[in-house]
Amino acid sequence: MDNNHLISIVVIFLNSAKFIDEAIASVFAQTWDSWELLLVDDGSTDASVEISRKYAERFPGRISYLEHPGHQNRGMSASRNLGVKHAKGDLIAFLDSDDVWLPEKLETQVALMDAHPAAAMVYGSSQYWYSWTGETADLGRDFVPAVGVETERVYMPPALLTLSLKSICRTPCPSDFLVRHDVVKEVGGFDEQFRGDLSLFEDQAFLAKVFLKRPVYVTQLCLDRYRRHPDSCVSVAAQRGTKHYTGLRYFRRLQEYLRAQEVTDAELWKALRNKRFRYRQAAVYHALARARTHVSRLKSGVLDIAKRSLLHSFRRQFR
Repeated sequence: MDNNHLISIVVIFLNSAKFIDEAIASVFAQTWDSWELLLVDDGSTDASVEISRKYAERFPGRISYLEHPGHQNRGMSASRNLGVKHAKGDLIAFLDSDDVWLPEKLETQVALMDAHPAAAMVYGSSQYWYSWTGETADLGRDFVPAVGVETERVYMPPALLTLSLKSICRTPCPSDFLVRHDVVKEVGGFDEQFRGDLSLFEDQAFLAKVFLKRPVYVTQLCLDRYRRHPDSCVSVAAQRGTKHYTGLRYFRRLQEYLRAQEVTDAELWKALRNKRFRYRQAAVYHALARARTHVSRLKSGVLDIAKRSLLHSFRRQFR
């Protein structure tokens, strides 16, 4: 193993006072000691600002606090790019502020990168973590989803992109993968137009560029915990029912990118067309479901008004 690797860890956060201490603690618990930590504030207004600044003051030279000009909220992609811009390491790891790493995460992934020098990235699986609440109902809900493809091997481009569009290969969480710094620069980092609802797909847009251009190593190992809670962007999108509409916008952007890159892989294009079709069908289904709910509520309201009107009229006549 090459002990000269410096890993730049980028933690982006927005009002994460509830979780950020635990995320940072999981960095300090790593068995790999050669790292720097970049805490990127995306315009927070809670105690996470003070927490992060104190860490930077306590560990100067090793931990840095970064923010956008004027303490702006610029979105997850812009925040990740800001961290990468200041990164000094030859390897980049992302840790979302509500997730945590297992202690051997970095050391294990560095060993895999060294063993497979052609690989631009390594990733495995994440534990879907519900039991962090301590609630009895959540204690048995944790699980590790299958990666979906053969593991402990390198995939040449664009195989993983095609397989992910076919819904065969699971897309890794940002807290899961380790990527070479020069590769992040090569693909242009994260697309900063992925804001608002589109931020749900900002990591997938980045991964699509890597999968399209460079080999990637996939392992069966689970080395991080992906915290499930109602305030995450995934949960909020599920509550709003916007995932499929946003997905259609993402796939249209992906189509434009593939055309700009003059991609001719027939299987990849077929997988993208089929994926868009499935999302269109799901979007129509959800639209109809919302329409039925709206009509049901409208009928209920009209009936309620009619009942009250009739009751009022009856009472007047009775008097």
